[in-house]
Amino acid sequence: MCDFNTLTDEEKKQHHEKLLQCANNFGGKNFFLNLLEAIRETKPHPLTAGNSEFKIEEGTIKWNKVIFNDKLQVLLKARVKESEQDNLLPKKEEKNYKKILNVVRTLKPIVFHVKPADPQDGPGFFFQPFDMINEEKTKLNPIFDAMFFCSVESVKKALNYEPKA
Repeated sequence: MCDFNTLTDEEKKQHHEKLLQCANNFGGKNFFLNLLEAIRETKPHPLTAGNSEFKIEEGTIKWNKVIFNDKLQVLLKARVKESEQDNLLPKKEEKNYKKILNVVRTLKPIVFHVKPADPQDGPGFFFQPFDMINEEKTKLNPIFDAMFFCSVESVKKALNYEPKA
């Protein structure tokens, strides 16, 4: 998702529609982009917050399980490989397979709830970190990737994408 230019037109259209729906449910593109900028500026990474919550003036993200920094670091490394192999999980023979599988098993049940501060701005939205394709293939959910990892510029590109007629 983060390297928007390498996606097919169909993938670009899908990511555009999903992200636009999320932005509209959070009060619009500007509020949504403000949220992403705040996430990028926060140190340590907001996913490791002990209270499983991230708040800014425009709204809140809450999730139902603490994510420890060691799991986040493994996820970040696996994320880099995902684009090369089109799968978050490495081959079973690779030495980091069990580590990454444990991260996926740990984070899979987590649900992220994103709500605007003012209910009139929209109903908010929710998402999970992964899309499970089958037993051997797992991908990062593009919304999770966009919310916490992609550059704000990449997300902006996706939001402003105009599908070809």
